Parts: sequence; C-alpha cells; structure tokens
Amino acid sequence: MPDVNLNEVDQLAVNTIRTLSIDAVQKANSGHPGAPMGAGLMTYVLWDRVMKHDPSDPSWPDRDRFVLSAGHASMLLYSLQYLYGYPGITLDDINRFRQLGSPLAGHPESDLLPGTETTTGPLGQGFATAVGMAMAERFLAATYNRTDAGIVDHHTYVLASDGDLQEGISHEAASFAGHQRLGKLVVLYDSNLVQLDGPTDLAFTEDVGMRFEAYAWHVLRIDGMDAAAVEAALLAAKNDERPSIIIARTHIGYGSPNKQDSSKSHGTPLGEDEVRLTKKAYGWPEDAQFLVPDAAIAHTKETAARGVVAHAVWNEKFDAYRARFPAEAQQFTDGLAGRLPSNWEAVLPAYAVEDKAIATRVASGNFLERVGAGLATLIGGSADLGESNNTAIKGAGVMSNGNPGGRNVFYGVREHAMGAALNGMSAHGGVIPFGGTFLVFSDYNRPAIRIAALSDFGSIFLYTHDSIGLGEDGPTHQPIEHLASLRAIPKVYVVRPADANEASMAWKVALERRHGPTVLAFSRQAVPNLPGTVDGGAAGLLRGAYVVSEAQGGRPDAILIGTGSEVGLAIEAQTVLAARGVDARVVSMPCWELFEDQEQSYRDSILPPDVRCRVSIEAGVTLGWERWVGEHGVKIGIDGRFGASAPAKDVYELLGITVENVVARTQQLVEQLGSVRV
Repeated sequence: MPDVNLNEVDQLAVNTIRTLSIDAVQKANSGHPGAPMGAGLMTYVLWDRVMKHDPSDPSWPDRDRFVLSAGHASMLLYSLQYLYGYPGITLDDINRFRQLGSPLAGHPESDLLPGTETTTGPLGQGFATAVGMAMAERFLAATYNRTDAGIVDHHTYVLASDGDLQEGISHEAASFAGHQRLGKLVVLYDSNLVQLDGPTDLAFTEDVGMRFEAYAWHVLRIDGMDAAAVEAALLAAKNDERPSIIIARTHIGYGSPNKQDSSKSHGTPLGEDEVRLTKKAYGWPEDAQFLVPDAAIAHTKETAARGVVAHAVWNEKFDAYRARFPAEAQQFTDGLAGRLPSNWEAVLPAYAVEDKAIATRVASGNFLERVGAGLATLIGGSADLGESNNTAIKGAGVMSNGNPGGRNVFYGVREHAMGAALNGMSAHGGVIPFGGTFLVFSDYNRPAIRIAALSDFGSIFLYTHDSIGLGEDGPTHQPIEHLASLRAIPKVYVVRPADANEASMAWKVALERRHGPTVLAFSRQAVPNLPGTVDGGAAGLLRGAYVVSEAQGGRPDAILIGTGSEVGLAIEAQTVLAARGVDARVVSMPCWELFEDQEQSYRDSILPPDVRCRVSIEAGVTLGWERWVGEHGVKIGIDGRFGASAPAKDVYELLGITVENVVARTQQLVEQLGSVRV
C-alpha cells in the first residue's frame, strides 16, 4: 500500500528518514531497518505537524515528549533528530551508527544524545516510562498553573511495537494510566503484524483495541500509511480526556520488493541488492548513500523555526508568571534543576540512644512525615504495601484524576509499572519520585533500575523487610541474594542503614542524588539507636562507611564490618571480644558505592590495610564481601540456601548470624593469623 496524502516535499522527507535508516543499518551490517521504513510516515507527521518541540533547545520544560518504546527502531529516532536539527548528531554520526564512540547506539541512550528522552530497548519499558512522564506533567500543571497563567501544558507521545504490547509491563502500565485518566498520553501503535520470529499471529492474536477499551483508553484505528489519517487521529487524541492509543496498520520494511511485511526486514540489514531495489521503489537514486536532499532539510528547518517561536512565546508567558508568582516560579525552576529548598534539613529527625528502638522502615516513615511536607515536588507511593513500607506523605493528598496534585500514589500490585513510572517522572523533571515494596520484590523493579542507571535518572527505589528479619512470612519473602544483585548494577547506590539516624542520612543521600538511582533498604524489625550515630555521627553514612564504634585504644586487632540490623549485632560482639582480650573496631558500611567514591586515604583510615583480621556480617549472600575483608577475612552471611518461616530471632540463630558466632569466628581468625598486622 503506497503512502497516502503526502505532498512532494513531505514524501521527500519521509523517504529521507527511511533511506538514512536503511543505509546506516547496511553500513553497520547490524540493526533493524524494517520498523523505520514502516513507521517513518507516522512519526514524520507527528514531529512535523503535531508535536511541540524546539530542536535548538531539547531541554525546553514545556516541550512535548517523544518516547521510542520500540527502541530497536533507533535509526528512526536518529534520522528524525538529524533532519530537524537536534544538537549532537551529524551525518558522520549516522555513518558510524552502532560503532564504538558514536552517540548513535544500537538502542537509544538518553545520556548520549540531546532530545532522547529516555533509554529504551527492553520492550515495554518505554511505554511504561511514558506513563510516568504523563504523571509528572499533570502533577506540575495542577501544582503551578493558574486559571489565567499556565506554564505546563504538553503531551507525551509513544511509538510502541507489537513486542511492547506483548510485554507484561505494558499491561500494568496501561491499566494504571487508564485508571488515572492520563489524557496527555498518546501511544502510536505500529501494528505491522510482524516480529522477529515471524508473523505476530504465531503468538499474539488478541484484540488490542478491546483490551485498551477495557483499560478505559480512547482507541482509534487507522491506516498508518495515510498521512491525513495519522494527523486526524493525533489531533483527536490530543482533544480527549483519556489516554489514547492509535492502532496504526503499517508495513514493516515498506517499499522493499522482497522483504516488505516479512520478519526478514526486522533485525537484519536488507542487503546491498535489496537496498538498491528499495530505493528504486521510492524513486530514490539507487546508488546514493546517506543522501539528504536540500528540499527536505529546508522544510524541516521551517518546522524547527516554528518550535523556536513557540518556545519564545512560552518564555514570555513564564516571565509574566514569575512576575506574578515569584515563589512558585522559583520552586518550579528549582524542581527542574533538582535543587532542594535551602532549609530542608532543618526538620531532619534525630534520635538519642535512650529513645525506643524502631525499625528503620518506621524511621523512614518518620522522615517522610517530618520532611516530606516541606518538599512540594516529592511524589511517592507503594505497590499495595503502603502501610508496611511507611511511604505516606502526610497531608499531601492522593494522586487521582480528580486530584492530580496529590503526592501519594497508589500503584496497586504493579511493581514493574511503578518502577518505570518513577523513571518517567525522573526523566520528565521537576519532581522527585520514589516507590516502595518489599526488598524481595525488587526483582520486579530490576529492569527499571537498570534503565535508571543507564539514563542517570534520580529515581528512588524504597524497599522494606530487607532481610530474614522479616520472619514468619518465610523464604518467599525473605531477601537473600538481593543486596548483592542490586550492588552488581553499575551506577546504583544501595543504602542499607543500621538505625533510625542512619535512615535519615540515607534519605539525604537519595534526595540529593539527582543523577543516578538510589536503592534504600529498610528493616522490618526494630533496631536500637547506636551510640555512634547520635549527635550527627550518622553523617558518616554520607561517605559510605565509617567507624561507628572504635576499638579500645584506637588500634584494632580486628575489624567487624556490617550493614543494617547487623551493625548492632557487631557492636554487641565487640563488647564480648573486648572482655576476651580482642580489641575490635566496628565499621558501619551502609553504601559500598559511596565508600568506593571516597579517596584512598579515607578508605584506608576506615579499613587500615595492615589489619588483616576482618569479619563481615550481613544477613544475605556473602558474594562481594571479599573486597572488604580481604584474602584473610571471614564472611558471615547466608550462602547456599534460603531462609525459613519462623520468628526473626529463631531464623537468625538457625543461620548463624548471632553474636556468639561472630565472636567465635573472629577469635578463630585472630588465632589463625597469629600476627594480626602486617
């Protein structure tokens, strides 16, 4: 089926998008040419006629967002960015698609190219991330817009594939978006009926439209090769109060005589002969490579110029807004810049040794109650575990269609979608998002955590019930391998505080870290307030590890290193060891990554290289602790098995995470090493 309702210049621009994609994939001998060929018309209509964007400034706060959830079609995005003049991309870059050092990675990475709103590639993640972007837009509009002075009014557009809509996360996200009635969210569904393994009907025969109607979405069905139909559908979607999905019938590998509507055009180059035949079908010079006609560039420059004008008009509106509402304008710009209020720490909770022992999850809840009220752009919620996770921001209202400015989000049992929504809000900017569940269910967030790390998103993943201290719920709910697994993800800060004071500092780390995700792991069981954390001592957490209880005389025979609830256990063991003639230092190491960031001299002052007798204590797998205890050290943890269903105290005893075992293993190590120093 040929393109419909395109004038000569439009057709030239669309075919430029297609041929750039074909040529880049062919030269790289790697990539996905079919989707850009089939969806090129749809996205061109969106970018050229509907979407509000200023290529000269991709960070314009009130721009429309475009998410390529079908990240394998990355050359489609890169071709659009090049044609419309986005910074950071050249024709030479397109020539070096998928090559070392090129910003044009195989799948889009948001930290490589301005205008790439989020890293995509794992299917479904972009779709769900876009839901978070729409949440942020609606919240900011409700918070800052005034009846006659609006500064937030934009849409989030998604290009999704069959694969995106097969992924489970899309079901969660679509259900949540429909429940919230996120009317500024518009999805273009590239329904080409083909995926990598063959026709979609090998595995996918549902009526997608009926599914989305059941989710309370606005559903439109169009011919995706008809420019007028695409534009009309996009405008209709913009004017509906529901989230919209435009089911567009397209043709993968469009124009390829032998590979159109075939999985052979999905994930492999067309081949040189087929490239020439396809260009001939387009009326394109058959042997021309990376051809960008002057007429196409001239037209897209006109569109880009309209974006500059729209941006200038918005700047004038914002200047007028700032004159009338200076406090709100400052808060808005601070939020976009990731700046916290200057006095936000004045109400940080602090605890004395004599205060009642509390779980660090409770201390986290206290933090949110005390501090959350003063952080107007802090948005949080839980995957149906709010009372257990202590995630409520008191007095902040519940986010809903009727109350879009509410800051407490009820995600339901949708951990996958919640994690991606946090990333969408982080990507959008202007808000600080967090979401909670049990640590064992971080597995359901893991793809989103990884995307956050790749994208430098400041998402906060809050987990409670962080160990076998969970007790009676048993092995299915007791995290064993999870801390090690999360620490293995680059650029993620994993923070497991030892007591209530450290919990406050853990939140400080998370709130101030606006580039890169933070994992907070809090206990279910009560833990004592440690002497070394009071009166500001817990600030040592900000360096990842610190001496929470020094050895008698200051020169340790041994070092006990712990995290979370096991730090208190180490301090108890320290007392017993001292009575037996072994002077031990106790180090709290709540965040390995922060400690790794410190200068070597500081790390050596906490873990002196000449002290070989080191013992780590953590209620999880011991993988990784060898870095800190060294070749002579002992790792006390849980290896080769899961937990057990019983009261927490009994489980700790069963698994040997006790004062008695720490003392015995430390004494044994001291005896084995003979000289405890080198």
